[in-house]
Amino acid sequence: MTPAGVQRPTVAVLYREDLPPRLDEIEELAEVRLTKAEGLAAAMNGADVLYQWHSFSPALRENWAAASTLKWVHVSAAGVSQLLFDDLIASDVAYTNSRGVLSRAIAEFALGFVLDIAKDSQGSLKLQQGRRWRHRVTRKVQGQRALVVGTGSIGQEIAELFTAVGLRVSGAGRNSRPGDGCFEEIHSSKHLALVVRDFDYVVLAAPLTDDTKGLVDKDVLSAMKPTAHLINVGRGELVRTEALVDALRSGSIAGAALDVVHPEPLPAEHPLWIMDNVILTPHMSGDTQDYLDDLGKLFVENLKRFSRGEPLQNVVDKSLGFVSAP
Repeated sequence: MTPAGVQRPTVAVLYREDLPPRLDEIEELAEVRLTKAEGLAAAMNGADVLYQWHSFSPALRENWAAASTLKWVHVSAAGVSQLLFDDLIASDVAYTNSRGVLSRAIAEFALGFVLDIAKDSQGSLKLQQGRRWRHRVTRKVQGQRALVVGTGSIGQEIAELFTAVGLRVSGAGRNSRPGDGCFEEIHSSKHLALVVRDFDYVVLAAPLTDDTKGLVDKDVLSAMKPTAHLINVGRGELVRTEALVDALRSGSIAGAALDVVHPEPLPAEHPLWIMDNVILTPHMSGDTQDYLDDLGKLFVENLKRFSRGEPLQNVVDKSLGFVSAP
């Protein structure tokens, strides 16, 4: 229950099909209005909070005129670039995301890609399916170099896991700076083409912003080692897809492991589907068996903070499109 003397807020919960977990806890703390996109304007009338459980719905943008009393919007996703719009950015409405909830799972997925590539698991599967016993040698992971593009919560988790198995890890962020944590050094992503030539794995874990859209283009791909692999667990639009296809076809890079692509879903006729040097998964790197409940926990904790007038977790810098590092 909301403590005595503490304001009981009104929360509009936007969902698509399934209701969010921990709804009973939310109802103990606030007056709750459940709504789908078509009813959002009415649900936001007089509401203090919008809990956007339907993560990527454009409904808030479409019904912004009805959001005059909102003080806080929380979205159950980490990447919010496609959800921000001028009126929201210019407003005083606090905006929080789910940064950190899925970071470890995504890092595990990225490590899985590295191990899959280095130990040629795809090749072993094909040989097994053909009932062929053929000995090969594989690559060591220890001592290989990885560049993690994006040094936020996900990038830091990736660096930690990669370091644990013997990879040497550097980062690329908005600005170059001395290494910290598991990053040996941190380069500026503005000069990515000058940096990637030294690495065996280039791992994308950056948010999608105006600065990072199309970051990996023809110049970056052509600068990579021909034995290197591109791994993307960030956003598909970080990469110029046509340039990637060209690099994979020409052998400019050895291969790619992609949990995200552009466009999504990938059309059935797209060449990436049938390339032997590509591993594709359908944007699932953060989706573990308990991830929905973990997303719900974060909102409940933030709602308690909101009710008590305390600082919220994961406040997005709306001008940048992501949560700034402390």
